[in-house]
Amino acid sequence: PVAILAQARLFLDRWIPLACAAEQHTQVEAMSASQGGAHPQGLDHGLSSSAEDPINYRPSMKLNKALSSTGLTAVKSKKNHRSGCCGFCKPKPPIEEVDCVLIGGGIMSTTVGLMLKDLEPTWKINMYERLGSLAEESSNGWNNAGTGHSALCEPNYTPSSGPGEVEIAKAVTVNEQWQLSRQYWAYLKDQGLISNEFISVTPHMTFAIGEDQVQWLQARYKCLHQHPLFKGMQYTDNKAELMKWAPVMMEGRDPSDKVALTKVDYGTDCDFGALTRDLGKAFMQKGGNLLLFHTVTALKREKDGKWLLTVAKNDLGAKTAQIRTKFVFVGAGGWALLLLQKSHIPEARGFMGFPISGEFLVCQNPAVVDKHPSKCYGKAAIGAPPMSVPHLDKRLIGGKHMLLFGPFAGFSPRYLKTGSLLDLVKSIRPHNLIPAAAAGLQNLDLTIYLAKQLLATDNMKFHELLQFIPTAKPEDWLK
Repeated sequence: PVAILAQARLFLDRWIPLACAAEQHTQVEAMSASQGGAHPQGLDHGLSSSAEDPINYRPSMKLNKALSSTGLTAVKSKKNHRSGCCGFCKPKPPIEEVDCVLIGGGIMSTTVGLMLKDLEPTWKINMYERLGSLAEESSNGWNNAGTGHSALCEPNYTPSSGPGEVEIAKAVTVNEQWQLSRQYWAYLKDQGLISNEFISVTPHMTFAIGEDQVQWLQARYKCLHQHPLFKGMQYTDNKAELMKWAPVMMEGRDPSDKVALTKVDYGTDCDFGALTRDLGKAFMQKGGNLLLFHTVTALKREKDGKWLLTVAKNDLGAKTAQIRTKFVFVGAGGWALLLLQKSHIPEARGFMGFPISGEFLVCQNPAVVDKHPSKCYGKAAIGAPPMSVPHLDKRLIGGKHMLLFGPFAGFSPRYLKTGSLLDLVKSIRPHNLIPAAAAGLQNLDLTIYLAKQLLATDNMKFHELLQFIPTAKPEDWLK
């Protein structure tokens, strides 16, 4: 009997919903001829009926004096007689006292903020970001090369010191600093404060073309590969091996070209934007206060050594706030120069920013991207400035694999991508005009190089790409 009852119950549980659904479907079909619904008949009726039809009818709005001033609620708004001149002038709030202020929501401020919360957990720390999210400027994955700089592939850290010799002291220092960064991130990962999705293993290669560059690369490999920090570095000038390492760079290349590569398989690609957002979450988890849409507009040192900051807010309150603090960290990227000038600290005198940016060509064609799983740095041509080092980078940004080639110089008077066209003009001071002019004259070759870069056409930039990828197609690359 128990088994029979159980089977009967199971039958009813399955049959009743099906019967109800069938009955509802029949009712909907019967109603759809004259009423709405997401059915062919209902949609046809709604589209073909007049405005007076109940489906398309909207009652007219009648003035209700009981509504609030905004019309969102039925509660009449109360006048605030303390709101100043005609309600537009807001009373100033009291000065807020904090232990430290971080200006900017990029990789620098989030790193410093999290370290401070670890070292001084009782401190009250405010971080101010003028935009609506962290890492929207220089730290954003699209606004930097994403290279975990460890001197595994960057030529600038190993300059020639004589025939067949290179200097590796800078490379060793940079690599040690990178290992410290990785250790800190590993510690944060073990603490559950960040994930490891921002970093991925990406081989690092150095590319040499021509007799002089190949000799330099051989000397570089000879000096580095025996050092513990560069253990595992490989060198080849064998055509078959080169094709295995970098097929997209070797296909279609002139067989007479003398080329060579070094490779380190344990290089990295970093999405510093993703890392910044992780660090920001950890900072708040530790008790830090992140305030978005807040812009620090002024700061001055008081007689007791503390700093008084004025902060503009996009809220419904007083629109501005004053913050008093013992320490200020300016990690605001291009905005930093203007803030340091407002602080009147002597160290800011003489500094001026030139409106030069870096631009990259981007390829998102999987057929091309999959052939180059590495970051490959070339050597600057003789007479070219160090900043002109070309590189072809495998990138992973927001889960999307792509290739970037560059950098090419760009021009903008904005010191931030979301800055003002007047940023350059605002930064000009009597004390920095002469140093800026002297810097341009003393580096005339760099000034001429940058001018040529700014005048370069798309065809000229594509020609540079062909030195790395001889079979590149214009339609695969976006500016």
